[in-house]
Amino acid sequence: MNPERLLQYFEQIADTPDAIPRLRRFILDLAVRGKLVDQDPNDTPVTGQLAHSDRVRQALSKNDHRADSNVQTLLAIEDRWQVPRTWAWRALADLVLFIDYRGQTPKKVKKGVRLITAKNVKKGFVNLFPEEFLSEDDFNAWMTRGIPRTGDILFTTEAPMGNAAIVELTDRFAIAQRIINFRPYGGVNSEFLVLQLLAQPFQFILNKTATGLTAKGIKAAKLKRLPIAVPPLTEQHRIVAKVDELMGLCDKLEAAQRERENQRDRLVTASLSRLNNGSEASDFREHAQFYINHLPSLTTRREHIKQLRQTILDLAIRGKLVSQNPDDEPVSELLKRIQATKNRGITRHHKTIIPLEPDKCPYEVPSSWVWVSFGEIMISRDGERIPVSKDERNLRDKIYDYYGASGVIDKIDKYIFDKPLLLIGEDGANLVNRSTPIAFIARGKYWVNNHAHVLDAASESLLKYIELHINAIDLKPYVTGTAQPKMNQVKMNSIPIALPPESEQQRIVDKVEGLMMICDQLEAHLITMQEDNRRLLEAVLQEALGQAI
Repeated sequence: MNPERLLQYFEQIADTPDAIPRLRRFILDLAVRGKLVDQDPNDTPVTGQLAHSDRVRQALSKNDHRADSNVQTLLAIEDRWQVPRTWAWRALADLVLFIDYRGQTPKKVKKGVRLITAKNVKKGFVNLFPEEFLSEDDFNAWMTRGIPRTGDILFTTEAPMGNAAIVELTDRFAIAQRIINFRPYGGVNSEFLVLQLLAQPFQFILNKTATGLTAKGIKAAKLKRLPIAVPPLTEQHRIVAKVDELMGLCDKLEAAQRERENQRDRLVTASLSRLNNGSEASDFREHAQFYINHLPSLTTRREHIKQLRQTILDLAIRGKLVSQNPDDEPVSELLKRIQATKNRGITRHHKTIIPLEPDKCPYEVPSSWVWVSFGEIMISRDGERIPVSKDERNLRDKIYDYYGASGVIDKIDKYIFDKPLLLIGEDGANLVNRSTPIAFIARGKYWVNNHAHVLDAASESLLKYIELHINAIDLKPYVTGTAQPKMNQVKMNSIPIALPPESEQQRIVDKVEGLMMICDQLEAHLITMQEDNRRLLEAVLQEALGQAI
């Protein structure tokens, strides 16, 4: 391997999300395929060491039923790789004694003998400090099943599946279910066997070979027939040493990558904090200009762009995104128009819109803004919604958009609404996790089911501003239920809204739309950059590690 080549390009490829895990996997793949170190014609042939394993296994089988007397038939696996001619394929049970601990796990106690569970077996090592224990009596009973020795291999058969580690513990301990203990017969280096187990495509096996393998884990009967590629013993030692060296390099690269990400995260957090907390307009413009100038270098993960989007929304609803204009029409005039709109078409006039008391206002806004309740300024059209089952929709023509809590979910042959209206999710996990916008404007002719609130307003500009406001705030205080979160109409109507003058609303919406377009471009650039870096990573690995698999 040429580590200098990797280091040369690491600054560029390190931002690829799976760069280091991909490198580690590549090293393992090459190691078990005979492509990591050179073969030496002077090595003792592998046939001799395998014959030794067979003799040990056959002798042990006379006294221990767990040892198989006959050579196992290899499990058929698609795309089994080619290995050097000096290597040989053998079934796992030909190389190790199986000690299966899948029985009932003893009762755990607070103190006593340590119990090793599947979660304690990591990739390549056993957690030295498991937090679960057995009583002394349970341990003594457990000893009749066989206790792992130093140098044995522990293998997890269920979630987390496919982890393997060598036993190095000196304390007394027992093994829980979901773990199999492998005890090599000799002729195979335990560390090399762990590499083979870690490199196995167990998920591929689960997906492609159903017999003997379940979604929960691997059955021992089939695991015994797992093909293991065995090189000469001296080559095994060379492979283990080379893997240790390369994994050490990965550790250093990972530490460098982690430090780069930490520095970047700190800079992003500090920059966004300055934007949020800047009190003077000049300070805000200075901080905003700094952030915009450094966007390409700061935003290397989608999380950064998500943070930026949220900051833009937060600034917008706090009056920090655009400047206030003393010539703007007062909000009081807007409230009169809203009241007139709500009164139109009804016999009983709507009461005068009263601003909220100061103690009900969540944060400070410009003096020209007014705090009001959501329900005071919006017009509910929830009563016009009609849910239609999926089975019924499948019988109807697909013409108009059919909206649910998070957007269009289907098409239908008729429509209910024919004007821009604000839809806000009424229920579902998205109210809490916010994976998609909660509020969105529907346009054209469309149908809405009963999972989205339907709101009208005095103007479309007000609809746009309220959409922005709802997407900016935390809705958890207005959501009921945990298994099925829901924001009913009463809770939604109680949301406090900071209302700026109508002309400022339009300036805010325009500014947010422009900044969100920049975020979209950044996200597209980031995806392209990561894809380019991923391809570069593959090319560098092929060159640095010798050849492609």
